Amino acid sequence: MIDTGSTGFMLLATSLVMLMTPGLAFFYGGLATKRNILGIMIQSFVSLGWTTVLWVFFGYSLCFSGGEGGVIGDFSKAFLRGIAIDSMYSNGKIPEFVFFAYQMMFAIITPALITGAFVNRITFKAYFIFLTVWQILVYYPFVHMIWGGGLLAQWGVLDFAGGIVVHATAGFAALASVFYVKARVDKNSTPNSIPLVAIGSGLLWFGWYGFNAGSEVAVDFVTSTAFINTDIAASFATIAWLFVEWIRERRPKFVGLLTGSIAGLATITPCAGFVPVWASPIIGTAAGLVCYFAVHFKNKMKWDDALDVWGVHGVGGVLGTILLGVFASKAINGAGADGLIFGGGSFLIKQVVAVVSASIYAFIFTYLMLIIINVVTPVKVDEKIEKLGLDEGLHGEKAYDEGVL
Repeated sequence: MIDTGSTGFMLLATSLVMLMTPGLAFFYGGLATKRNILGIMIQSFVSLGWTTVLWVFFGYSLCFSGGEGGVIGDFSKAFLRGIAIDSMYSNGKIPEFVFFAYQMMFAIITPALITGAFVNRITFKAYFIFLTVWQILVYYPFVHMIWGGGLLAQWGVLDFAGGIVVHATAGFAALASVFYVKARVDKNSTPNSIPLVAIGSGLLWFGWYGFNAGSEVAVDFVTSTAFINTDIAASFATIAWLFVEWIRERRPKFVGLLTGSIAGLATITPCAGFVPVWASPIIGTAAGLVCYFAVHFKNKMKWDDALDVWGVHGVGGVLGTILLGVFASKAINGAGADGLIFGGGSFLIKQVVAVVSASIYAFIFTYLMLIIINVVTPVKVDEKIEKLGLDEGLHGEKAYDEGVL
């Protein structure tokens, strides 16, 4: 019997997560220079369409059918085979089509996160190939291994909404991309529209409630815990980043405040439905401070991660996964585990091993994949197009009329 309350909530959560991809496009579009706004935004929006195609063809099947205890699923549900209008998700509360759509929104936004690292340096053709292959050989296996009953799930690894699956893999793939495409010709680039960044970060924060609370795939006490943990951690991270930057640079920075909120959201993601509410301020504060200094370290090392994908998502995902190993409690979620402070030292070790292994795999695979793609088609734009800007150089469009901005 369908649970109408849970089904209605999951339809809303799915819509919220979908909204995060346009929100990401606005966030990155505002941070980019005015010659590269459309070039970065199209990389997010194309994922809305193409990832859906892949998900229908075989993505959902590879993630969520067969392969119990393995690395990848099978093709038994390819092209939605065997999923009827009345097929139910395994918890017996919502139609499987709703779960299919919800997980599809995660698949859409994950590779789009990476794009902020190589803004104005990569050709669209190479990105399209990257978008396709990275999902199939990085994202799908980790979804299956953790959420689809695969290897890591059997071992006892937990990830409530994507600390490993989404943020760690995307963040370290972004770092590999930076090392491969190298620095921009003009690194002295400033955001073209901070208000657009604010709109994007607001949409991301709003959508993240569906991202985290929806990952319970039902409406219960865990759902409400995940919701409030998400907001508290994001808020504490926002203020932590604001103050540490204010102290160090003598000025409160709006872009820093907004970036801190995303760091908090990324860090609480693996923890949201597994940790007590009192842990979320600690996790959020740690996120604001650790991610700020990760970005500072990146700048010191002169890694040209243009929009700080590694420092925010990569480091945030790793930090959150490790802190889950510290603060998780079965008293909050019986389907979870007890972390270090509740006597679960072995669980913390599993979390560390899993997130480190995932990060290393995503980094190495991404770097090798870009080398191979470059044999097929040039990955990096030539210097002339980079100076002209990707909007006009690759797409023949401009974000604004002449004379505006």
